[in-house]
Amino acid sequence: MGYVTTDDGTRIFYKDWGSGRPVVLSHGWPLNADSWDAQALFLASRGYRVVAHDRRGHGRSDQTWHGNEMDTYADDLAAVLDALDLREATLVGFSTGGGEVVRYVGRHGTDRVAQVVLVSAVPPFMLRTDDNPGGVPVEVFDGIRAGSLADRSQLYQDLADGPFFGNNRPGADVSQSIRDAFWLQGMQSGHRNAYECVAAFSATDFRADLDAVDVPALVIHGDDDQVVPFDVGGKASADRIKGATLTVYPGAPHGITDTHKEQLGDDLLAFLRSHDSDRAPTEENR
Repeated sequence: MGYVTTDDGTRIFYKDWGSGRPVVLSHGWPLNADSWDAQALFLASRGYRVVAHDRRGHGRSDQTWHGNEMDTYADDLAAVLDALDLREATLVGFSTGGGEVVRYVGRHGTDRVAQVVLVSAVPPFMLRTDDNPGGVPVEVFDGIRAGSLADRSQLYQDLADGPFFGNNRPGADVSQSIRDAFWLQGMQSGHRNAYECVAAFSATDFRADLDAVDVPALVIHGDDDQVVPFDVGGKASADRIKGATLTVYPGAPHGITDTHKEQLGDDLLAFLRSHDSDRAPTEENR
């Protein structure tokens, strides 16, 4: 574990587990790198170097007043990749982290990137607008912002108890501990940072960034995602990225890093190995 300092002096916390070809994990709102622990442990135990950072204003990174938007998030991700000199990396983004990953590709290219994975991710564009009529109405995001200002502790509790893990569906069985972990990570974010991030994940148009993806891409999305609806997120992204593979988890909610962690780990590992099998053997991957 350590910190990378960006050009504006912001300290970005990161975990760095295992060794091998790098896998870089970008987390969702309002969480932090800990939300990836199940996948990080699984992949690092199977021959990969797993790097997971806390977005600025989240977890253990600095709570800056400025820079709570996607361009800066992507530049912070670039700072991590550059500082650790990560090459031939697989970038994996969950929810808001998916936006961070594709905006990175749009702004910094794929010189350091071998593959891209989007998990329950916010691209191409969540907000309903005249040129995005299938998007989510702004009133939904205004409600999240109002909840954050009124009682953000209760907001995070309500999200965890309800739509995030699909715990409001008949037969759902999401442990209190998983829901508590969501709340705890949310409360570790900065109030302003998390509030501003609502606009970042909902009102950023990633369509041009998806067009710039020129490496193999895997899109994973649950078809009962109540946070980023399947048609708005995974299906639309897979339709837009040339050659992308779409994997649908039937009946799955948004938070599949917890609810479907075994299946997600297996699918990530298979995708990683699809690239490694095409590489010439080296000392690093033997």
